[in-house]
Amino acid sequence: MGRQFPTVHRKFEYTPKRTAGLCFCLTGTGCGSQAVTYDPLCGWCYAASPLIDVIANAGIPMVLHGGGLWQSPTHLSADKRSYIRRSDARIAEVSGVTFGAAYSNDLLSDPDTVFWSRPTIQAVLAAGALKSGADRQMLHAIQQAHYVDGRCVTDVTVITALAGQIGLGTREFIQHFENVKVDEHISDTRQLMQRTGISGFPGFLLERDHRLLRVAHEPFYGHPAKFLSAVLSLDMGREADIR
Repeated sequence: MGRQFPTVHRKFEYTPKRTAGLCFCLTGTGCGSQAVTYDPLCGWCYAASPLIDVIANAGIPMVLHGGGLWQSPTHLSADKRSYIRRSDARIAEVSGVTFGAAYSNDLLSDPDTVFWSRPTIQAVLAAGALKSGADRQMLHAIQQAHYVDGRCVTDVTVITALAGQIGLGTREFIQHFENVKVDEHISDTRQLMQRTGISGFPGFLLERDHRLLRVAHEPFYGHPAKFLSAVLSLDMGREADIR
């Protein structure tokens, strides 16, 4: 028997506000948007990167917003590092994403490593303000640098180098990085998560006609094409499983 892909729906009345998410317009189904609450330093968000990519590669416009998993500079205890290492192994098994030795053996093992979401979300926002689509490029660059290359992505020098890597001018990027309203942005995302019952990262919401439908993305880890097909076939007017 093949693997089943059920999707749980929950509807919410919604007053639109640019808070959380990846937003797109569903061609042929009327204007709608999908919201994704994410964090650059969330392993399961890294696992969801192929799901985000398949939406973007289908030509669907996207706006990313981050929620701030690590709300202050944090050094991890040995127990927390062990927990994350076990979680990473599960993430790799389910989704197929790669965790590099420089991350697993060096960065994650080092008790001096700082986990802090604010500067990474700040970088995503600054990149998106400079060029359409650069926010997603920056998110992926941060994930690659952190989870594969084992670089300290809370370091502004590293972040600035990543901006250059994706083709952004250093001076312009730094200017936007220093001026984006990142705290307001994170607060807005947190409020949306609270209103819609999303308790972790990532979370997917489909918005159409001032209504939100929460979409269970978890069964689609490792199956981005099935995820795209499922999202495009969603019917806001009825409750149904996606197979």
